[in-house]
Amino acid sequence: MDFDEDQSPPSFDRMKNVVPDAKGFNPGLIVLLVVGGLVLAFLVGTYALYMYAQKTLPPKRKKSVSKKKMKREKLKQGVSAPGE
Repeated sequence: MDFDEDQSPPSFDRMKNVVPDAKGFNPGLIVLLVVGGLVLAFLVGTYALYMYAQKTLPPKRKKSVSKKKMKREKLKQGVSAPGE
């Protein structure tokens, strides 16, 4: 079957009315806006959660130093460890 340039196969004639021409909408721009919006929403949400956590969570406690390490540090400084 040979079709001219301006003629399309009969199966495509029915499809012309199904998909309207989206003039003015660049698909790449739409994808960019959607992805950019999602990234922006993620960053804003993360920052909001960070600020909320800073206000509500108690401050981190320092790790307790083991007795063995404390004894070693005191010996380095020349102070005798208690009990010796």
